[in-house]
Amino acid sequence: MLASITHLLGQDHSSLVNFSHLNHLTERIDFLGDSVDILHVYSNYPDYRWIDAAESGPEGIACIDDAGRAAVLYLRHYELTGREESRTRALSLLRFVVKMETPDGKFYNFILKDHSINTTGKTSFKSFGWWAARALWSMGTGYRVLRTRDTAFAAVLGDGIRRALPNVGSLLENYRKYETTKKLRAPTWLLYGSGADATSELLLGLTEYHAASRDPRVGTLILILSSGLTSMQEGNMRTFPYSLHRSWQTYWHMWGNSQTQALAQAGKSLPVRKMVESAKQEADCFYSRLLIEGFMKEMDVTDPSKKIEYEQIAYGVRPMAVGLLRLYEATKDSIYLKMAGLAASWLFGNNVLHQAMYDSSTGRCFDGIRDSATVNRNSGAESTIEALQTLVEIERYPLAKHYLGFRKTRQRRTERFLYAAFRNSGGESLTLAIDLKKSGLLLLEQAESVEFQKVQDRD
Repeated sequence: MLASITHLLGQDHSSLVNFSHLNHLTERIDFLGDSVDILHVYSNYPDYRWIDAAESGPEGIACIDDAGRAAVLYLRHYELTGREESRTRALSLLRFVVKMETPDGKFYNFILKDHSINTTGKTSFKSFGWWAARALWSMGTGYRVLRTRDTAFAAVLGDGIRRALPNVGSLLENYRKYETTKKLRAPTWLLYGSGADATSELLLGLTEYHAASRDPRVGTLILILSSGLTSMQEGNMRTFPYSLHRSWQTYWHMWGNSQTQALAQAGKSLPVRKMVESAKQEADCFYSRLLIEGFMKEMDVTDPSKKIEYEQIAYGVRPMAVGLLRLYEATKDSIYLKMAGLAASWLFGNNVLHQAMYDSSTGRCFDGIRDSATVNRNSGAESTIEALQTLVEIERYPLAKHYLGFRKTRQRRTERFLYAAFRNSGGESLTLAIDLKKSGLLLLEQAESVEFQKVQDRD
């Protein structure tokens, strides 16, 4: 697998995006009087067949969580390539998503093996949380992409979004109210109170819808929710926790923490400079450290010693890689294209196990790195979709794609610099360095990279 990936990475015109496994997980069913597509949640090594409800547990066989994120993937692929099959698949998934919305604008998540809705499961009950956020992300993207291409269905999506808006509005009853935990202040007007992680994906959906509708009510919602996200940012380039956006009151996790992606996109669209600056701070101060020191799963932001390295998953890579791309789009600074490529290179072996996690010949992405010695070789819907989302966006920019083939070769801290060196199979060199004295970020290539490392070795 590694040889085939190395070959493809050397050909900038060759697409790494392969929908074969995702298509394998897809099933067309009759659901509440309509023909829709669903995605089976689990697919296990070695045969990668579907895992049905009896084997996967009480949740069900398919959910909005996966259908929503896959619809976004297919819509973006259609938008960027014009591939009609991607539009068709997005529509079939969106028909499932809209059927899961209730008259009061909330959502169920799972369906059971008999294709009935799981209305009571703890990951499926009617609510306005994670699965509602993902539903609205897909519906907002669908509304924007299809508004001039399929006006009838775009109208259906628009109706569903507007039905849900009062639930967003109800969050704002707590606007400007905060709770303090371990000396950290957190807003209470986000999903789950201070759930900045879930709110970031809700913000992506609202921004997509607003870009097409220019509904001033939605613009106001975006501004207020964004203020909650930016308020959960502490530290700087030299001070822990290095300008990360907290996921909850006192905790950060890598998976689904899409604040940089959401803030950069919303800040460019509205436009609001403060949102883009907040995204830039996280990228410059924290994402740079992750690229230099290595990814992790989560940590307590009140204690730098309390961090957990594993499990590492594609759902942690996409927010970072695509967030960096959105930051490039907002700032036009090419350093973020290069950093995005380095972040996504985790999929191709730039990780602690030097193991390719995505196989472009099958379209499978492994479900994660379990520990310092083990890959989870299952390939469920979430990992597959998140990897493909990352690559669809990366391939838009040849400069970002170029860095998918780089691997970290050394990491070092001196009195002044924290840095890592990267190389590709062609011998190209790159150094990413944090200047701890001047609080600056450096990205040096080729001769400059080599010379920088020589100087550091002498010091």
